[in-house]
Amino acid sequence: MTWKEGRRVTLAADLRVGGAVTPAEGSPAEADVSAGTLFLAAGTGGTVERVDRPERIPTPEVREYERLTSLLADFGHQMPPASRQRLVEQVASLEPAWTAYGREQPRATVRVRLDNGFVLADAREDVFLPE
Repeated sequence: MTWKEGRRVTLAADLRVGGAVTPAEGSPAEADVSAGTLFLAAGTGGTVERVDRPERIPTPEVREYERLTSLLADFGHQMPPASRQRLVEQVASLEPAWTAYGREQPRATVRVRLDNGFVLADAREDVFLPE
């Protein structure tokens, strides 16, 4: 699903929210041990207020793959055959890391204001379904 601010969503499953509670204006040191448990029903609607996508940080192998493929594309035709072949082999050896990086989809978190007034922040994207 494409996440964007303003999109209408519903809870995919019942949620139970419990644990330490901190006043919105307070510091984490002021947290109470427990204030009870809150249940949110599946199907509760809301609006996405914010989407946070973690930055994908390439591994050293991925950066090397990008560097070598660029080198091959820009200067491969000018290289001696043995050097070009060695470069092609290096690129091929890094191909699995590049493929895995391409398939990797970091999980977004969302902040959703539910229709009942509650705000669910830092929630995994799979907690919601499109409306």
